[in-house]
Amino acid sequence: MLAEKLKTDTLVNHQQLEKMLVSRMKGIRSKLEYVELLQLFYGYFGGLEEKINPYIGINELPDYAQRRKSAALAADISALGGTPAAKATGTDLPEITNAAQAFAALYVIEGSTLGGKIISQMMARQLDISDGLGLSFFNGYGEDTDRMWTTFKQALNNQAGTKTVQDDVINTANQTFTKFKNWAEQHGE
Repeated sequence: MLAEKLKTDTLVNHQQLEKMLVSRMKGIRSKLEYVELLQLFYGYFGGLEEKINPYIGINELPDYAQRRKSAALAADISALGGTPAAKATGTDLPEITNAAQAFAALYVIEGSTLGGKIISQMMARQLDISDGLGLSFFNGYGEDTDRMWTTFKQALNNQAGTKTVQDDVINTANQTFTKFKNWAEQHGE
């Protein structure tokens, strides 16, 4: 299955990005720092969604509109008194010229929802947020997270095609992780 191969073949880049982001999250002590983190995600995911949109719609993934993250990020940023940052463009993003590549990039975005509940709880605790304000992105799909992930993996597996297509998906996912790490390094301090 493509989703399992993707998990294995992107593990190194995924772990490098995750280590950097989790370290940053653990150090957040103010709502301003948290807004800066949300802006980082908004900039990258917002730009990435714009590149994905021409290739994925309701025919490829019926609940795609529900999966867009930039609106939740913008709402969280605004709720905390910030302004959404500029979106990534050009070489800050992976090349996406077909549906398989779009699904590879979306794999990275969708994967971010899996640890969201833990991150949401961590941010609420660190920033003393009791009303959930600013946590909608990390709360993701709530109780539906596992179901949404399973549905996404099924749609991703439908993209498997030939070995060349699979290699392209893996390459694009790795580029997406690496370019997100680069984006975070450039816009993170």
